Amino acid sequence: MASTPDGQPFARLSPDEVLAAAERLGIDCDGRLFALNSYENRVYQLGSSSHGMLVLKFYRPGRWSDAQILEEHSFTAELAAADLPVAAPIVFEGATLSRHAGLRYAVFPRLAARAVEIDARGSLELIGRTLGRMHAVGARQRFTHRVALTSERLGWQSRDALLASPLLEDTLADKYEEVSGALLEAVDEALESTGPLSRIRLHGDCHLGNILWNEQGPVFVDLDDCMTGPRIQDLWMFLSGTPDEREGQWRELVGGYRQFHDIDEHERDLVEPLRALRMVHHAAWIAARWDDPAFPRAFPWFTSPRFWQEHLSDLWQQLAELRGG
Repeated sequence: MASTPDGQPFARLSPDEVLAAAERLGIDCDGRLFALNSYENRVYQLGSSSHGMLVLKFYRPGRWSDAQILEEHSFTAELAAADLPVAAPIVFEGATLSRHAGLRYAVFPRLAARAVEIDARGSLELIGRTLGRMHAVGARQRFTHRVALTSERLGWQSRDALLASPLLEDTLADKYEEVSGALLEAVDEALESTGPLSRIRLHGDCHLGNILWNEQGPVFVDLDDCMTGPRIQDLWMFLSGTPDEREGQWRELVGGYRQFHDIDEHERDLVEPLRALRMVHHAAWIAARWDDPAFPRAFPWFTSPRFWQEHLSDLWQQLAELRGG
């Protein structure tokens, strides 16, 4: 595979290369190959006469070290050993991480599941119960190599990166610098006032796009962002709507969660600070990946004046939320 521009590390990852990566591990491919929805990495569903339906995940170069990826694999395997609904990487030649044509990849079994029906009766309780079980495992020991959830990493570093990006127009840079700085200062104040928090191994990016559903309930996929952080990080993205709606969702979610693990009620105070960090980080993430052709296709509105006007407005509104309205 020839070299590619840094922003396009998967440019030459053709179907033939994907099949070759599988075959070098002794997988007999039957010709069924389907690209799955993924931006940060490249993920493919593969049919095999020797191993059944598989998922091949090619990691974006430079994002995680080998040690961090292997710690993700170890955590996933630990969850699977506890009968949690996750797909653990398959061991080939004594390892879960392989290399082909300059890329690192792993192979996972495909779990039969469908899209989640979050509004169905009892869904949030089942999600809470599963997360409680996951966190009970996550609290057994600590990560050594994975990153931690901090406002510095997700917030301030993301802000600096976006301010340096050519995608942020000069006419908006001052306004963005002002509101993002004020917002992240409010986040830091909120984190400090909340006091000591739980720090356990987490899924890290626990939203509806990373959950499927089977006959038993939720199936959690893609632990690529697993990290150390407070328990609430894996819960807050399931809360939406009016304050009354969010209160009802929280009670259902935590009712299931506390059947298997504990969470302090004061961690709810972190919901809006964490939402603010995600808003800042998400915009910087898209900007950082803009040279990857998958990103302009997926986020065509990102460079439009309307998006930036709305993004600045959203940041101001979130700042007002953190300041108590």
